[in-house]
Amino acid sequence: MQDVIVIGGGMVGAATALGLAKQGLQVALIEKNPLPTFVENSPYDVRISAISVASVELLDKLGAWQAIEQMRVCPYDGLETWEIDGFNTAFHANELGLDKLGYMVENNLIQIGLWDALKAYPNCTQAVGFNQISANQQDGVWTVTLDQDRQFSAPLLLACDGANSVVRSWAGIGLTSWQYRQHCLLAVVKTELLQQSATWQQFFPTGPRAFLPLEDHNGCVVWYDSPQRIAQLQQMSEAKLTDEVNAHFPSRLGKVEVVSHASFPLTRQHAQHYYKNGIVLVGDSAHTINPLAGQGVNLGFKDVKALLEVFEKALSKGENLADEAVLKRYELKRKPDNLLMQTGMDVFYKTFKSELLPVKVARNLALVVAERVSPLKKKALKYAIGL
Repeated sequence: MQDVIVIGGGMVGAATALGLAKQGLQVALIEKNPLPTFVENSPYDVRISAISVASVELLDKLGAWQAIEQMRVCPYDGLETWEIDGFNTAFHANELGLDKLGYMVENNLIQIGLWDALKAYPNCTQAVGFNQISANQQDGVWTVTLDQDRQFSAPLLLACDGANSVVRSWAGIGLTSWQYRQHCLLAVVKTELLQQSATWQQFFPTGPRAFLPLEDHNGCVVWYDSPQRIAQLQQMSEAKLTDEVNAHFPSRLGKVEVVSHASFPLTRQHAQHYYKNGIVLVGDSAHTINPLAGQGVNLGFKDVKALLEVFEKALSKGENLADEAVLKRYELKRKPDNLLMQTGMDVFYKTFKSELLPVKVARNLALVVAERVSPLKKKALKYAIGL
Protein backbone atom coordinates (compact mmCIF):
# COMPACT_ATOMS: atom_id res chain seq x y z
CA MET A 1 0.00 0.00 0.00
CA GLN A 2 1.41 3.37 -1.08
CA ASP A 3 0.48 6.90 -0.04
CA VAL A 4 0.40 8.10 -3.65
CA ILE A 5 0.53 6.50 -7.11
CA VAL A 6 1.97 8.67 -9.90
CA ILE A 7 0.97 7.50 -13.37
CA GLY A 8 3.23 8.86 -16.09
CA GLY A 9 6.98 9.05 -15.65
CA GLY A 10 7.83 11.83 -18.07
CA MET A 11 9.30 15.13 -16.94
CA VAL A 12 6.33 16.25 -14.84
CA GLY A 13 5.49 12.80 -13.43
CA ALA A 14 9.08 11.98 -12.46
CA ALA A 15 9.51 15.42 -10.84
CA THR A 16 6.30 14.93 -8.86
CA ALA A 17 7.28 11.45 -7.69
CA LEU A 18 10.75 12.64 -6.73
CA GLY A 19 9.38 15.56 -4.72
CA LEU A 20 6.91 13.35 -2.87
CA ALA A 21 9.59 10.76 -2.15
CA LYS A 22 11.77 13.53 -0.69
CA GLN A 23 8.88 14.33 1.65
CA GLY A 24 9.06 10.77 2.97
CA LEU A 25 5.88 9.45 1.35
CA GLN A 26 5.54 5.93 0.00
CA VAL A 27 5.24 6.49 -3.75
CA ALA A 28 4.66 4.27 -6.78
CA LEU A 29 5.76 5.69 -10.13
CA ILE A 30 4.32 3.97 -13.20
CA GLU A 31 5.59 4.63 -16.74
CA LYS A 32 4.36 2.86 -19.85
CA ASN A 33 7.31 3.45 -22.18
CA PRO A 34 10.95 2.37 -21.87
CA LEU A 35 13.15 5.02 -20.29
CA PRO A 36 15.39 7.04 -22.62
CA THR A 37 19.17 6.81 -22.59
CA PHE A 38 21.85 9.36 -23.43
CA VAL A 39 25.00 8.82 -25.47
CA GLU A 40 27.52 11.66 -25.55
CA ASN A 41 27.77 13.40 -28.96
CA SER A 42 24.58 11.70 -30.15
CA PRO A 43 22.27 13.74 -32.44
CA TYR A 44 19.82 16.07 -30.71
CA ASP A 45 16.28 14.86 -30.14
CA VAL A 46 13.62 17.11 -31.72
CA ARG A 47 11.69 17.39 -28.45
CA ILE A 48 13.39 20.39 -26.87
CA SER A 49 12.06 22.73 -24.18
CA ALA A 50 13.02 26.24 -23.10
CA ILE A 51 13.41 25.64 -19.36
CA SER A 52 12.96 28.83 -17.31
CA VAL A 53 15.16 29.79 -14.38
CA ALA A 54 12.23 28.99 -12.07
CA SER A 55 12.03 25.45 -13.47
CA VAL A 56 15.80 25.07 -13.07
CA GLU A 57 15.43 26.08 -9.41
CA LEU A 58 12.85 23.34 -8.92
CA LEU A 59 14.99 20.71 -10.66
CA ASP A 60 18.00 21.79 -8.60
CA LYS A 61 16.01 21.56 -5.36
CA LEU A 62 14.88 18.07 -6.34
CA GLY A 63 18.53 17.06 -6.87
CA ALA A 64 18.20 16.40 -10.61
CA TRP A 65 19.66 19.49 -12.28
CA GLN A 66 23.33 18.62 -11.79
CA ALA A 67 22.96 15.36 -13.75
CA ILE A 68 20.99 17.13 -16.47
CA GLU A 69 23.56 19.91 -16.79
CA GLN A 70 26.39 17.40 -17.11
CA MET A 71 24.72 15.83 -20.13
CA ARG A 72 23.80 18.62 -22.56
CA VAL A 73 22.14 22.00 -21.98
CA CYS A 74 22.36 25.34 -23.79
CA PRO A 75 21.84 28.56 -21.82
CA TYR A 76 20.07 31.47 -23.51
CA ASP A 77 20.04 35.08 -22.36
CA GLY A 78 17.61 36.77 -24.72
CA LEU A 79 14.42 36.43 -26.71
CA GLU A 80 13.15 38.56 -29.55
CA THR A 81 9.81 38.91 -31.35
CA TRP A 82 8.99 40.81 -34.53
CA GLU A 83 6.81 40.81 -37.62
CA ILE A 84 8.38 43.59 -39.68
CA ASP A 85 12.09 44.35 -39.39
CA GLY A 86 12.56 47.48 -37.28
CA PHE A 87 9.45 46.79 -35.17
CA ASN A 88 11.16 44.40 -32.77
CA THR A 89 10.75 43.66 -29.09
CA ALA A 90 13.83 42.14 -27.46
CA PHE A 91 14.16 40.88 -23.89
CA HIS A 92 17.53 40.31 -22.24
CA ALA A 93 18.47 38.65 -18.97
CA ASN A 94 20.57 41.63 -17.87
CA GLU A 95 17.37 43.71 -17.68
CA LEU A 96 16.51 41.61 -14.62
CA GLY A 97 20.04 41.45 -13.29
CA LEU A 98 20.40 37.84 -14.47
CA ASP A 99 23.05 36.21 -16.62
CA LYS A 100 20.55 33.92 -18.37
CA LEU A 101 16.80 33.47 -18.86
CA GLY A 102 16.96 29.70 -18.87
CA TYR A 103 18.23 26.72 -20.83
CA MET A 104 17.32 24.82 -23.96
CA VAL A 105 17.21 21.17 -22.92
CA GLU A 106 16.03 18.00 -24.62
CA ASN A 107 13.00 16.58 -22.84
CA ASN A 108 14.62 13.14 -22.69
CA LEU A 109 17.58 14.48 -20.71
CA ILE A 110 15.34 16.09 -18.10
CA GLN A 111 13.53 12.77 -17.72
CA ILE A 112 16.84 10.89 -17.40
CA GLY A 113 18.11 13.30 -14.73
CA LEU A 114 14.94 12.96 -12.65
CA TRP A 115 14.90 9.15 -12.82
CA ASP A 116 18.59 9.10 -11.90
CA ALA A 117 17.83 11.18 -8.78
CA LEU A 118 15.03 8.75 -7.85
CA LYS A 119 17.61 5.99 -7.31
CA ALA A 120 18.39 7.52 -3.91
CA TYR A 121 14.80 6.97 -2.68
CA PRO A 122 13.85 3.35 -1.92
CA ASN A 123 10.44 4.63 -0.78
CA CYS A 124 9.60 5.21 -4.47
CA THR A 125 8.62 1.93 -6.12
CA GLN A 126 8.96 2.06 -9.90
CA ALA A 127 7.24 0.12 -12.65
CA VAL A 128 8.36 0.69 -16.24
CA GLY A 129 6.74 -0.95 -19.24
CA PHE A 130 3.23 -2.34 -19.60
CA ASN A 131 0.66 -2.98 -22.31
CA GLN A 132 -2.58 -2.64 -20.36
CA ILE A 133 -3.55 -0.59 -17.33
CA SER A 134 -6.79 -0.61 -15.38
CA ALA A 135 -7.98 0.76 -12.06
CA ASN A 136 -10.85 0.59 -9.62
CA GLN A 137 -11.70 2.48 -6.46
CA GLN A 138 -13.17 0.86 -3.38
CA ASP A 139 -13.63 2.34 0.10
CA GLY A 140 -11.52 5.37 -0.81
CA VAL A 141 -8.57 3.32 -2.11
CA TRP A 142 -7.50 3.06 -5.74
CA THR A 143 -6.03 -0.20 -7.02
CA VAL A 144 -4.08 0.03 -10.29
CA THR A 145 -3.38 -3.18 -12.23
CA LEU A 146 -0.73 -3.52 -14.92
CA ASP A 147 -1.06 -6.34 -17.47
CA GLN A 148 -3.36 -8.23 -15.10
CA ASP A 149 -0.52 -9.17 -12.73
CA ARG A 150 1.20 -6.19 -11.03
CA GLN A 151 -0.91 -4.19 -8.61
CA PHE A 152 -0.46 -0.96 -6.66
CA SER A 153 -2.87 0.58 -4.16
CA ALA A 154 -3.16 4.09 -2.69
CA PRO A 155 -5.88 6.57 -1.68
CA LEU A 156 -4.53 9.10 -4.18
CA LEU A 157 -3.69 8.89 -7.90
CA LEU A 158 -1.75 11.63 -9.68
CA ALA A 159 -2.46 11.88 -13.41
CA CYS A 160 0.82 12.81 -15.11
CA ASP A 161 0.09 10.84 -18.27
CA GLY A 162 -0.21 13.72 -20.70
CA ALA A 163 -2.84 15.49 -22.78
CA ASN A 164 -4.69 12.27 -23.67
CA SER A 165 -4.77 11.17 -20.04
CA VAL A 166 -6.37 7.81 -19.30
CA VAL A 167 -6.29 8.60 -15.59
CA ARG A 168 -8.31 11.77 -16.14
CA SER A 169 -11.03 9.67 -17.76
CA TRP A 170 -11.10 7.39 -14.68
CA ALA A 171 -11.86 10.49 -12.60
CA GLY A 172 -14.66 11.55 -14.94
CA ILE A 173 -13.19 15.04 -15.39
CA GLY A 174 -14.33 16.87 -18.51
CA LEU A 175 -12.34 19.16 -20.81
CA THR A 176 -12.79 22.48 -22.54
CA SER A 177 -10.74 22.24 -25.74
CA TRP A 178 -10.35 23.36 -29.32
CA GLN A 179 -8.02 23.05 -32.27
CA TYR A 180 -6.09 26.02 -33.64
CA ARG A 181 -6.32 24.68 -37.21
CA GLN A 182 -2.55 24.83 -37.35
CA HIS A 183 0.23 22.29 -37.02
CA CYS A 184 3.86 22.75 -36.02
CA LEU A 185 7.05 21.37 -37.55
CA LEU A 186 10.19 20.98 -35.43
CA ALA A 187 13.53 20.46 -37.15
CA VAL A 188 16.97 20.05 -35.59
CA VAL A 189 19.45 21.88 -37.82
CA LYS A 190 23.15 22.45 -38.27
CA THR A 191 23.80 26.20 -38.62
CA GLU A 192 26.45 27.89 -40.72
CA LEU A 193 26.94 30.67 -38.16
CA LEU A 194 28.17 30.16 -34.60
CA GLN A 195 25.84 29.42 -31.71
CA GLN A 196 23.46 32.23 -30.83
CA SER A 197 22.52 33.08 -27.26
CA ALA A 198 18.96 34.23 -27.96
CA THR A 199 15.76 32.55 -29.05
CA TRP A 200 13.57 34.42 -31.52
CA GLN A 201 10.38 34.26 -33.55
CA GLN A 202 9.07 36.18 -36.54
CA PHE A 203 5.38 36.33 -37.40
CA PHE A 204 4.03 35.58 -40.87
CA PRO A 205 0.44 35.49 -42.20
CA THR A 206 0.58 31.68 -42.11
CA GLY A 207 1.98 31.53 -38.56
CA PRO A 208 5.21 32.25 -36.67
CA ARG A 209 8.64 30.80 -37.40
CA ALA A 210 11.06 30.48 -34.50
CA PHE A 211 14.56 29.39 -33.56
CA LEU A 212 15.86 27.68 -30.42
CA PRO A 213 19.66 27.85 -29.94
CA LEU A 214 21.61 24.71 -29.09
CA GLU A 215 25.30 24.06 -28.49
CA ASP A 216 27.96 24.77 -31.14
CA HIS A 217 26.53 24.89 -34.68
CA ASN A 218 23.21 23.33 -33.69
CA GLY A 219 19.71 24.68 -33.31
CA CYS A 220 16.03 23.85 -33.65
CA VAL A 221 13.70 25.66 -36.03
CA VAL A 222 9.96 25.78 -35.35
CA TRP A 223 7.54 26.31 -38.26
CA TYR A 224 3.82 26.93 -37.69
CA ASP A 225 1.51 26.62 -40.67
CA SER A 226 -1.69 25.01 -41.96
CA PRO A 227 -2.08 21.25 -41.37
CA GLN A 228 -1.79 20.70 -45.13
CA ARG A 229 1.45 22.67 -45.45
CA ILE A 230 3.05 21.01 -42.39
CA ALA A 231 2.03 17.56 -43.68
CA GLN A 232 3.74 18.42 -46.96
CA LEU A 233 6.91 19.53 -45.15
CA GLN A 234 6.89 16.51 -42.85
CA GLN A 235 6.92 14.14 -45.83
CA MET A 236 10.00 15.76 -47.37
CA SER A 237 13.50 14.36 -47.20
CA GLU A 238 16.00 16.19 -45.00
CA ALA A 239 17.66 17.61 -48.14
CA LYS A 240 14.40 18.97 -49.58
CA LEU A 241 13.30 20.33 -46.20
CA THR A 242 16.68 22.05 -45.88
CA ASP A 243 15.92 23.97 -49.08
CA GLU A 244 12.49 24.98 -47.76
CA VAL A 245 13.86 26.22 -44.42
CA ASN A 246 16.60 28.23 -46.09
CA ALA A 247 14.04 29.78 -48.44
CA HIS A 248 11.44 30.69 -45.81
CA PHE A 249 13.32 31.51 -42.57
CA PRO A 250 15.15 34.74 -41.67
CA SER A 251 18.81 34.72 -42.71
CA ARG A 252 20.09 35.18 -39.13
CA LEU A 253 21.46 31.63 -39.06
CA GLY A 254 23.29 31.67 -42.35
CA LYS A 255 22.66 28.48 -44.29
CA VAL A 256 21.17 25.61 -42.31
CA GLU A 257 21.07 21.86 -42.84
CA VAL A 258 18.13 19.83 -41.47
CA VAL A 259 19.25 16.79 -39.46
CA SER A 260 15.87 15.46 -38.24
CA HIS A 261 12.30 16.65 -37.99
CA ALA A 262 8.84 15.88 -36.57
CA SER A 263 5.42 17.55 -36.45
CA PHE A 264 2.35 17.80 -34.22
CA PRO A 265 -1.05 19.59 -34.16
CA LEU A 266 -1.69 22.65 -32.00
CA THR A 267 -4.46 22.25 -29.45
CA ARG A 268 -5.62 24.02 -26.33
CA GLN A 269 -7.43 22.16 -23.59
CA HIS A 270 -8.18 22.81 -19.95
CA ALA A 271 -9.66 20.39 -17.44
CA GLN A 272 -12.88 21.56 -15.81
CA HIS A 273 -11.51 20.40 -12.45
CA TYR A 274 -7.99 19.56 -11.26
CA TYR A 275 -9.15 16.85 -8.85
CA LYS A 276 -12.06 14.46 -8.41
CA ASN A 277 -12.62 11.06 -6.80
CA GLY A 278 -9.12 10.87 -5.33
CA ILE A 279 -7.41 11.73 -8.65
CA VAL A 280 -5.32 14.88 -9.17
CA LEU A 281 -4.28 16.26 -12.57
CA VAL A 282 -0.76 17.62 -13.04
CA GLY A 283 0.84 19.10 -16.18
CA ASP A 284 -0.60 18.31 -19.62
CA SER A 285 -3.36 16.13 -18.19
CA ALA A 286 -4.78 19.35 -16.71
CA HIS A 287 -3.88 21.86 -19.43
CA THR A 288 -2.20 22.25 -22.79
CA ILE A 289 -1.25 25.56 -24.31
CA ASN A 290 -0.25 27.08 -27.62
CA PRO A 291 3.54 26.48 -27.66
CA LEU A 292 4.15 30.01 -28.95
CA ALA A 293 6.16 31.09 -25.89
CA GLY A 294 7.47 27.67 -24.93
CA GLN A 295 5.61 27.72 -21.62
CA GLY A 296 4.05 24.23 -21.62
CA VAL A 297 6.71 22.36 -19.64
CA ASN A 298 7.31 25.33 -17.36
CA LEU A 299 3.61 25.46 -16.47
CA GLY A 300 3.81 21.75 -15.67
CA PHE A 301 6.75 22.34 -13.33
CA LYS A 302 4.79 25.19 -11.70
CA ASP A 303 2.05 22.63 -11.02
CA VAL A 304 4.61 20.29 -9.44
CA LYS A 305 6.02 23.05 -7.22
CA ALA A 306 2.55 24.11 -6.06
CA LEU A 307 1.41 20.54 -5.36
CA LEU A 308 4.55 19.77 -3.35
CA GLU A 309 4.09 22.95 -1.30
CA VAL A 310 0.43 22.16 -0.59
CA PHE A 311 1.22 18.57 0.41
CA GLU A 312 4.16 19.62 2.60
CA LYS A 313 1.96 22.04 4.57
CA ALA A 314 -0.83 19.48 4.83
CA LEU A 315 1.57 16.83 6.17
CA SER A 316 2.93 19.27 8.76
CA LYS A 317 -0.64 19.77 10.01
CA GLY A 318 -1.43 16.05 10.02
CA GLU A 319 -4.04 16.39 7.27
CA ASN A 320 -5.08 13.61 4.91
CA LEU A 321 -3.62 14.38 1.48
CA ALA A 322 -6.67 12.90 -0.26
CA ASP A 323 -9.07 15.29 1.51
CA GLU A 324 -10.86 17.62 -0.88
CA ALA A 325 -9.94 20.63 1.26
CA VAL A 326 -6.24 19.89 0.62
CA LEU A 327 -6.66 19.23 -3.11
CA LYS A 328 -8.75 22.40 -3.50
CA ARG A 329 -5.75 24.46 -2.36
CA TYR A 330 -3.70 23.05 -5.22
CA GLU A 331 -6.43 23.84 -7.76
CA LEU A 332 -6.77 27.41 -6.46
CA LYS A 333 -3.01 27.91 -6.74
CA ARG A 334 -2.71 26.68 -10.31
CA LYS A 335 -5.96 26.85 -12.28
CA PRO A 336 -6.24 30.67 -12.50
CA ASP A 337 -2.55 31.07 -13.43
CA ASN A 338 -2.75 28.40 -16.13
CA LEU A 339 -5.93 29.97 -17.53
CA LEU A 340 -4.27 33.40 -17.60
CA MET A 341 -1.27 32.06 -19.53
CA GLN A 342 -3.53 30.15 -21.97
CA THR A 343 -5.67 33.23 -22.61
CA GLY A 344 -2.66 35.52 -22.97
CA MET A 345 -1.08 33.24 -25.55
CA ASP A 346 -4.37 32.99 -27.44
CA VAL A 347 -4.80 36.77 -27.59
CA PHE A 348 -1.20 37.14 -28.81
CA TYR A 349 -1.66 34.36 -31.36
CA LYS A 350 -4.97 35.65 -32.75
CA THR A 351 -3.76 39.25 -32.88
CA PHE A 352 -0.87 38.24 -35.13
CA LYS A 353 -3.12 36.09 -37.32
CA SER A 354 -5.22 39.04 -38.50
CA GLU A 355 -4.33 40.55 -41.88
CA LEU A 356 -6.52 43.67 -41.40
CA LEU A 357 -4.27 46.70 -41.98
CA PRO A 358 -5.36 48.65 -38.82
CA VAL A 359 -4.68 45.57 -36.68
CA LYS A 360 -1.33 45.01 -38.38
CA VAL A 361 -0.25 48.62 -37.76
CA ALA A 362 -1.47 48.52 -34.15
CA ARG A 363 0.33 45.31 -33.26
CA ASN A 364 3.64 46.46 -34.71
CA LEU A 365 3.38 49.79 -32.89
CA ALA A 366 2.62 47.80 -29.72
CA LEU A 367 5.88 45.88 -30.18
CA VAL A 368 7.77 49.16 -30.44
CA VAL A 369 6.05 50.52 -27.32
CA ALA A 370 6.76 47.31 -25.42
CA GLU A 371 10.42 47.57 -26.45
CA ARG A 372 10.70 51.08 -25.01
CA VAL A 373 8.60 50.79 -21.84
CA SER A 374 11.07 49.21 -19.46
CA PRO A 375 8.70 48.47 -16.50
CA LEU A 376 6.24 46.72 -18.84
CA LYS A 377 9.05 44.68 -20.39
CA LYS A 378 10.39 43.65 -16.99
CA LYS A 379 6.97 42.61 -15.74
CA ALA A 380 6.29 40.50 -18.85
CA LEU A 381 9.75 38.93 -18.71
CA LYS A 382 9.50 38.07 -15.01
CA TYR A 383 6.14 36.41 -15.56
CA ALA A 384 7.40 34.44 -18.56
CA ILE A 385 10.35 32.98 -16.64
CA GLY A 386 8.38 32.28 -13.48
CA LEU A 387 9.83 34.94 -11.17
